[in-house]
Amino acid sequence: MSAPFSLLNEDGSCAPEFRSLISDEDIAAVLDLLVLNRILDRRLQMLQRQGRLGFWMTSRGEEATIYGAAMALELADPIFLSYRELGCLLWRRVPLALIFNQLIGNSQDSSLGRQMPVHYCFREWGIPSVSAPVGTQLPHATGFGYAAKLRATGQVAVAFCGEGTASQGDFHTALNFAGVFQTPSIFVIRNNGYAISTPESVQTAAKSLAARGEGYGMPGLRIDGNDLLAVVHTLREAVARARSGGGPTLVEAMTYRLGAHSTADDPSAYRTEEETKEWERVDPFERLKRHAKWRGLWDDAREEASRAAWETRVTETLAQCEKHPPPPVESLFEDVLATPGAQLAEQRDEYLAWHRRRPREKLDVP
Repeated sequence: MSAPFSLLNEDGSCAPEFRSLISDEDIAAVLDLLVLNRILDRRLQMLQRQGRLGFWMTSRGEEATIYGAAMALELADPIFLSYRELGCLLWRRVPLALIFNQLIGNSQDSSLGRQMPVHYCFREWGIPSVSAPVGTQLPHATGFGYAAKLRATGQVAVAFCGEGTASQGDFHTALNFAGVFQTPSIFVIRNNGYAISTPESVQTAAKSLAARGEGYGMPGLRIDGNDLLAVVHTLREAVARARSGGGPTLVEAMTYRLGAHSTADDPSAYRTEEETKEWERVDPFERLKRHAKWRGLWDDAREEASRAAWETRVTETLAQCEKHPPPPVESLFEDVLATPGAQLAEQRDEYLAWHRRRPREKLDVP
């Protein structure tokens, strides 16, 4: 099997014809956001350990795949996230306060705390609601793409998933429909080697997941997911093809999760320290920094200034968001039905009456 498509050399250089693939401004912008991304991964994991946040999932090590896909799209193109693609929100400039409100689930959260952390929904920025069951976003992206094709809007839908999700029935349903009806949908597999603790080797007998594309009637491309230039180049071509009526694309981005699957996981139980260190050699952040330095766009002083500025902003924004109270209890009964009936009103009144008495009651808690 051939090596995944890549453009960056080990020293950060690239062939002359690809130097202008990403503008100087965008290289600097994505590095600045990667500094923020890593700060958030560290700070939010600490908050979870302190009991101030219920759940967190890092994206350290997979950022090039995430940012590269987002950079290839227009704002009107929706991104159907899995749960690890924080970078898509940051690239689309979703305000930090809105992200923190969602993670905390406070009264300023647009879903009023009804979704668990990292299950974002920001319509203004083209981020449909994240769903906990893995794979449900794939048929959504196919359906949106089909609607965009029928309405001739010119929009393209991108959906992310992990290699474990490629074993779900929703994967087949989505890609089969997309291939048959040639929808402008792009499916990006972040192949980080593990479906939580289950290695890819017991997920499929195929030589690659990208090879499945042919069976669904679409190009299947296997790329270096830690090479931002390769991701942007591949996704731009796929987006252009989809927008011009050429149909869907399956992209398998080979990457690695440098941290735990989530704050409920211990990766040392199923993978070796040597394996992780080997992947640290191709850390996408470090590779992009080498490329930016090769182009004369980045240095240690600029990185330190970026880090200091973001640390301050994160601290201040988080402090403000934690001041907001939880959603009002009565909001549990809002947005349930378009026209609330008598039964819902009765349930609401009964619950609120109980809730008002509750602080004065001595509850038997096992």
